[in-house]
Amino acid sequence: MTTDDVLLTADADGVRTLTLNRPKAYNSLTVELKERLLAALREAAADDAVRAVVLTGAGKAFCAGQDLKEHVGLLQAGDPAPLRTVADHYNPIVKTIVDMPKPVISAVNGPAAGAGAAFAYASDLRIAAESSNFLMAFANVGLGPDSGAAWTLQRLIGYGRAAELMLLARTVDAEEALRIGLVGEVVADAELAERAQAVAARLAAGPTMAYSKIKGVLTLAAESTLDEALAAEEEAQGALGRTADHTEAVEAFVAKRKPNFTGA
Repeated sequence: MTTDDVLLTADADGVRTLTLNRPKAYNSLTVELKERLLAALREAAADDAVRAVVLTGAGKAFCAGQDLKEHVGLLQAGDPAPLRTVADHYNPIVKTIVDMPKPVISAVNGPAAGAGAAFAYASDLRIAAESSNFLMAFANVGLGPDSGAAWTLQRLIGYGRAAELMLLARTVDAEEALRIGLVGEVVADAELAERAQAVAARLAAGPTMAYSKIKGVLTLAAESTLDEALAAEEEAQGALGRTADHTEAVEAFVAKRKPNFTGA
């Protein structure tokens, strides 16, 4: 494990775990943490040895969103940096998560608010601890959504519920999050890390090239015509049909054995 001031990185079984590490500040996002996270996500995307990514938080929170103390301090000092953070940090982070050519799992270990919640929404899978909750409180500070939340949240739970959560800034606990499809699974707090690692390890041992294509086709199909979606599926199947993983899967099926996927 590599340890620094604000981010922990650990590798095991093809899984890279990125842990936001400002527990006393509920892992709120400073410029340093945003820059470290963006760099770490890009490194994970480019590293062929990384076959799945887990994003989580240290301590009792997943991520409280923007560090408002730093934000206000910089604004009062006349520093324009806070006004650029959406373009410089949040948008690239979310794009890197969504475009990651391997599965991303958010292990939501506590409160997730603002941009922190949006990072979870952008992930492919969300596993939540019983103590977790989600909050879109942008309206409370006179702002609109950022970090892709306007795009990701309504794709998870629909326009009506997304509008309700953003306009009313209403907190959603883990039980409701599971019921409305915001998360896929809720587990006891003490079991979260182990469960997230188990799911990530399963994905890391799978056909990662197929996972990449699945992510791409789903993203395209969410806002395309049927003909465009069919064409994208056809292209993906054509490419995947020529992979070593597909050949291995067919041979393993015939031989009645477990396939050994390599991501090739």
